[in-house]
Amino acid sequence: MSEPSSPTPEERFADLVDDLAANPEVSPPMAQPSGRRRFGASELKTHGKIFALLSQGRLVVKLPRVRVDALTAAGDGERWDPRRDGRQMKEWLSLAPTYAGDWLPLAQEALDYVASQR
Repeated sequence: MSEPSSPTPEERFADLVDDLAANPEVSPPMAQPSGRRRFGASELKTHGKIFALLSQGRLVVKLPRVRVDALTAAGDGERWDPRRDGRQMKEWLSLAPTYAGDWLPLAQEALDYVASQR
């Protein structure tokens, strides 16, 4: 009997979207009826501001700089470099692919952080 496979990042993100869907403050990713990828297709927003997204199979969340510092020091991820040009964003964490923890607490923390900046 084979072991069950781990969920893909896309499956984990879909579960995260489902978990946050009941929150009226959260705007889910845009629907993709054509199957084509569109800008905004993997972003979670609150009041028009992105707080979490899926980028290249990694969960990316917006958190206070000191929190990102702590998580990177712990080896849970790295500062996000969306352009891959060496300019890392100070308040954005890209989770390590090996991060086995639950994504929901980090996404909720990001939601609370971004909502507090209104």
